Amino acid sequence: MAKAYQIYIWKKAPFIRLALALIAGIILEFYLKFSLSPIISAGLTSLFAFILFSILPEAYKYKFRPLQGIIISCILIVLGLFITWQKDIRNHDYWYGNYYSDSSFVVARIDEPPVEKEKSYKALASVESIINETTLQSVKGKILLYFAKDSIENAIHYGDQIIIGEKLQAIKNSGNPGSFNYAQYSAFHQLYHQCYLKKTDWVKLKAKNANAFSSLLISIRKKVVKIIDSYISGKEESSIAKALLIGYKADLDKDLIQAYSNAGVVHLIAISGLHLGIIYGILFGIFSIIPIINKSKIARMIFILTGLWLFAILTGASSSVLRAAVMFSFIVTGNTINKHGSVYNSLAASAFILLCYNPFLLWDVGFQLSYLAVLGIVIAQPHIANWFYFKNKILQKIWQFAALSVAAQLFTFPVCLYYFHQFPLLFLLTNIFAIPLVMLILPGLLLLVLMAPLPVAALYWGKCIFGLLWLLNQSVLFINSIPFSLWQGFSVSTTEVLLLYGIVFCFVYSFLHKNKTAFTIAITFSLLFTSSTIIKKWKRFRQEKMIVYNIPYHQAIDFITRDNFFFVGDADLLADNMLRNFHLKPSRISFMANKRSGPSNSFFRNNNFYEVSGKKIALIDTALNYLPMEKKMAVDYIIISKNPKLTIFDLAQIFDCNYYIFDASNTLWKIDEWKKECEELHLHFHSVYEQGAFVTDL
Repeated sequence: MAKAYQIYIWKKAPFIRLALALIAGIILEFYLKFSLSPIISAGLTSLFAFILFSILPEAYKYKFRPLQGIIISCILIVLGLFITWQKDIRNHDYWYGNYYSDSSFVVARIDEPPVEKEKSYKALASVESIINETTLQSVKGKILLYFAKDSIENAIHYGDQIIIGEKLQAIKNSGNPGSFNYAQYSAFHQLYHQCYLKKTDWVKLKAKNANAFSSLLISIRKKVVKIIDSYISGKEESSIAKALLIGYKADLDKDLIQAYSNAGVVHLIAISGLHLGIIYGILFGIFSIIPIINKSKIARMIFILTGLWLFAILTGASSSVLRAAVMFSFIVTGNTINKHGSVYNSLAASAFILLCYNPFLLWDVGFQLSYLAVLGIVIAQPHIANWFYFKNKILQKIWQFAALSVAAQLFTFPVCLYYFHQFPLLFLLTNIFAIPLVMLILPGLLLLVLMAPLPVAALYWGKCIFGLLWLLNQSVLFINSIPFSLWQGFSVSTTEVLLLYGIVFCFVYSFLHKNKTAFTIAITFSLLFTSSTIIKKWKRFRQEKMIVYNIPYHQAIDFITRDNFFFVGDADLLADNMLRNFHLKPSRISFMANKRSGPSNSFFRNNNFYEVSGKKIALIDTALNYLPMEKKMAVDYIIISKNPKLTIFDLAQIFDCNYYIFDASNTLWKIDEWKKECEELHLHFHSVYEQGAFVTDL
C-alpha cells in the first residue's frame, strides 16, 4: 500500500522532484556562495550530458533511464544556483554599493507613500544614481529612508525624486540574544542600507519618476482607506477592516496585533490564502451568473484570474498571497481545460514558479507556513474529519471546519514554535468563531467600497460591518484574556524543528498506511528530541550570564542565574509591552530564564555595584567626584550608561578594570571619545551600539 502510494505521488506529481532539485540548488548557493564561473561550467556540463543522453539509441536510453532523471535534477540544481546568484543585487556591477562612499550624494526615487511611525516617516526608495564629486553614475538598488517628522513640511509622495546628502548606514542587527535577524530579513528583500534624514539632509527635485500602474494602485488603496475611515467607526474596527481588505497595517494597534497572535488568528490580518479563497468564491459566483461571460469558459477564466491577480497586487503581493494566486490560477486553468491534476503537483508547481521568481521566498515565514498549512490540510484533514460524524448538518460542518484547523496547525506548529516561541492552546475555538466572521466581513467590505457613491446606504451598511468587526475583535480579546489560552516560552533550535517534523510526518504516515517502520522512526525522533531538551535544561541549570542589551537610547541589563533573571535598567522598558517583547523576551526565552528574581546568595547589589558569582560589575550612569585612591577598587567590568560626564582616564584612577562596556543609551560621539581613551590606555572595550549586545558568562 505504501509503495503504491509512493508511486502514485511521483507519477501524479512530477513537479515535486523538480521543486526539490531547485530548492537544493537555492540552499547550496545561499550557504556556499558559488561565483558565476563554476555555476556556468556546471550548467554547460549538465546540458551537454543531457544532449548526449538524448542522442543515445533507444535500447541504451531504456537501460540507463535513471540517469536521465539524475541529469535533469542536476540541471535544476544549477538553475537554483544561478537564480539565487542572479537575484542577489550585490553580484551585479550596477549595484549602488560598488560606487558609494561616505562623501557621495545619492539620487533616489520614493517607491511608496511614506508610513507614519512614532518619531519619523518611513519609506522605501530606489537609488537611481550616485554623485561622486563631478561624476554621476547610474545605479540600482533599494534603501530604507526615515524622515524626521519636522522635515516633511512639503509632503513626499510616490515617484518623487530626492538628493540625499546624509551618510547611508548599513542595516545591522541589535545582537541581542534570540532577537529577530533584521539584517538577514532585509537582505532577502535586497535591502542593505538605511538613512535617517533631517531637514538639511535632503532636497526634493522637481522631476518625478512614477509608474502609471503603480500610481493607480496607490490611488485605489488611498480611496479604499478613505472609504473605510468614513463609514467604519471605531479606531480598532477601522484598522482591522483595512488590514483585512487591502493589507493596510499602518493603523493597527500593537496590543491588538499581539492579541490576534496569542489567540492563533494573526493570519486573518495578514492577507493570505484564506482571503484569496473568499475572493475566488465571490468572483466565481459573479461570473457564473453573468449571461455573456458564463457561456464561455475561457472568458470566465480570464475575468477570474484578472480579478484574483489585481487583488493580490493591490494587497501588496505577500508570499502567502502569491502562493494562493498561483495555486488558484492552476485550479481555474485546469477546470477550464477539464484537467484536474494532483493537488500535490499544483502545490509543487506553484512553489517552483514562485522560487524561480524569487528564491529568497524559501526563507519567508509566510511562505513556509502557507505551504505547510495547505500540505497539512491535504494530507490529514480528510482523515481527522472521519474521526467523528454528526447527523446534524450544522454540527457536521463545524466539525469539518475544526478538522481543517487541526490539520493545518499540526503541520505548522514546529515552525511557529521556532519563530514565535509560543503555541495558542485555544486556536481551535478562536478559528471556529473568527474565520466565519471574516468570511462575512470581507465580502461586506467589498460591497461597502462599491456602495461608497451612495452615502446613505454606505452609512447604514458600514454600521452593520462595524458590528461584525466589533464582534471579531471582542471574541479574540476575550479568548486572549483567558489565563491558559497561550503556552509560551519555547526555545526550539533548527535541529529540534527538523526532529519535530520527522515526528509529525512519520506518525502521520504510520497512521495512514499502518507502517511499523515509520512508527519506529517517529519514536526514535521523539527520543532524540527529548534528549536534546534534557541537555538544554542541564545547561540552563549551570548558566550564569550578564547581558547588556542593544536598545537605542535605553539602559537594559539582565543578570541570569539558572532560570532566574534580575533586570537593571529603564522602568519604561518594563512598562512598554512592545519594547519588552521585542528586545528582552526573546533573550530570556533563548536562555530559558523565565523567573524574575531579586538579589540572592550568588547575587549581591550595593547601589550601582554588583557581584554575581564572584564577578564584580560597576554601572556608571552619573558623573563621579571620587578622588584618586591609594588602592584602586578592583572590578571585572565597568558599564558606562546614559552619557555621564567623565573620562576613561578619570575612571582608571579609581578602578582597576580591564574591560569597559558602553551601552546604547550613550551618544555615538561620546562613545568614540571613550574608545580612543581606552586604546591609549590599552584597555579592552565593547561598544554595544556598534558591536551589538554584550553577552558574557560570569
